[in-house]
Formats: sequence, C-alpha cells, structure tokens
Amino acid sequence: MGEIVRFSDRAARPPDRRRPPGALTASFHFDLACPFTYLALERVERQLPDVRWRPTCAEALYRANPWGDDLDGSAKRAAAERRARALRLPLSWPSQHPRSARGAMRAALYAAEQGRGGAFALAAARLAFCGGFDLGDPEVLAEAAAASGLPLDGCLEAAGDVARDGPLEEAGRWLLAAGADRLPALRVGRVLHCGEQRVAEAAAALRGPGRFSVA
Repeated sequence: MGEIVRFSDRAARPPDRRRPPGALTASFHFDLACPFTYLALERVERQLPDVRWRPTCAEALYRANPWGDDLDGSAKRAAAERRARALRLPLSWPSQHPRSARGAMRAALYAAEQGRGGAFALAAARLAFCGGFDLGDPEVLAEAAAASGLPLDGCLEAAGDVARDGPLEEAGRWLLAAGADRLPALRVGRVLHCGEQRVAEAAAALRGPGRFSVA
C-alpha cells in the first residue's frame, strides 16, 4: 500500500516558514471531489512540504462538472481506478459522487487560511476516497476537522458560507486563463504542471540547482 502520513506529524510542523528573497513559490490547486487530487495529496505533502494550498472549483475550470457526463465521467473514473492500482492506493467511490463537494471546499479554504490546508485536504480526501464517505455530510466534515486540528465550529460555519464560493471559482477561472486543462495542478514559479502524474516533475522544478524553496 502507499505510505500513510500521520496527522500528528503534520500538527508538529510550523505552518509558515521564512524563505529567502526571490525564491520560487509553489501552489497546489485541487478540488476535493476529484479522485486524482486524492491520489496526488500524500506525494505533494512529502515532496513539496510547504506548498501553498489553493482550493479550486473544478466546475469553473472545466465550465461544467467534469464527472457529470455519463460517458466521459465513466472514462475518468476508470482512469482513476487504473492509476490507484498503479500507485497501490485504495480507492472507494463516495455514494454521492459525482456531486460537487462545495461545502468541503469552502471548509478547505478556511483550513488553508488557518495554516491547516494540507492536513484538512488529506483527511477529507481519505474519508471520501478511502472510506467512501460523503463530504456533504456535516459529520464527515467534523471528522476531517478533528483529524486536521481545526476548530469544529469554524469549519462547519465556513462550509455553509456561500461567500467563499467566489474565491474558489476565481481560482478555477484563473487556471483556465493560464492554460490549465485539469486538476490537480501545481504552479511552480510561473509554470503550471497539470495532473497528478506531474507531482515529481513539479518538485524537481522547484528544487532546481539548489537555490529554490517552496512558498
């Protein structure tokens, strides 16, 4: 099976670190309704440990629910299952998939603001795609909040705050304008690396000849 990252280890890590002036920055754009986000998350945590977490609305990037079309959605699900087998990771489909995980994404934006973006994303994605739980269920979000060290009340309040939809959609439109064609996507400096199979490539670009760090 894939390596499991303990949330207690993440809790001990400071959320922000000083970086030298002019260092490259890295941002991870993701949607918790996307299984490829789940398949990428632990590698992102290991290989780009201080990446900025950017919850991004997939509907704004694709201009529709990318999993909603029966034929195309089935092909994408089959591709995710093949990739999960190749990575030796479990993959279980939530009963409500491909419904949008908008409440969870609002909570993910809140988590990123609190410096817990990676921990929350990992917890929520595992619940959804390892356990098959519906991220629209407040009890499931409460589990993700507890696992990532977030205040429960703040997390649930954020999940119901429709004002948070604006930044999520804006991130998707920005990616579309920048030339992105899929999620998850890593931006290293000004270069986009789209798709979970490009995590290692993005990490290598970030390291460069020993003078770059993550922001």
